[in-house]
Amino acid sequence: MARYRGPKTKISRKFGEPIFGPDKTFEKKNYPPGMHGANKRRRKVSEYGLQLKEKQKAKYTYGILERQFRNTFNKADRSKGVTGVVLLQLLESRLDNVVFRLGLAPSRQSARQLVTHRHIIINGKICSIPSAQVKPGDLIGVREKSKSLEVIQNSLSGFNHLKYPWLEWDEEQMTGKFTSLPEREDIPENIKDQLIVELYSK
Repeated sequence: MARYRGPKTKISRKFGEPIFGPDKTFEKKNYPPGMHGANKRRRKVSEYGLQLKEKQKAKYTYGILERQFRNTFNKADRSKGVTGVVLLQLLESRLDNVVFRLGLAPSRQSARQLVTHRHIIINGKICSIPSAQVKPGDLIGVREKSKSLEVIQNSLSGFNHLKYPWLEWDEEQMTGKFTSLPEREDIPENIKDQLIVELYSK
């Protein structure tokens, strides 16, 4: 199963923000990677360069590779609505992302692992496909046998389930409900979706 396995802090430094979540090393070295680090003079980035950088940031943030990202964009382009917003809604609707947003995992990579190891259920049925699209009204939960897993318990401890208005959480049942597609202003990721649209429109 293809996914990025390289150094995360280096990628975060490249984009100038901790896109993989809290990172103590990034906080200490909040400047671009490379032997010259903060002293290196950067050339002015072209319009294409800015667009490409934004696409790369989105790919790394949601943990998907080029072909899958392109397919998701094509699906958004064929859908009704603003293409950039629909693209982010499709990415937010991925099962691994929803598991992460519900606080069942500390990162999207960890959420992906929970899904592939068959710990997660949708509407009562096991789903082991991280890219599965969750639809409004779907219930996402943890298998009965997996509810005591340390990674899940630790992640849920102190998690604020009111952070995302398109999700509801039943603490007793350890089940979340995907109530609706998120509005663009509610998605916290710092991604300029219009630049991605412009890149693929060339």
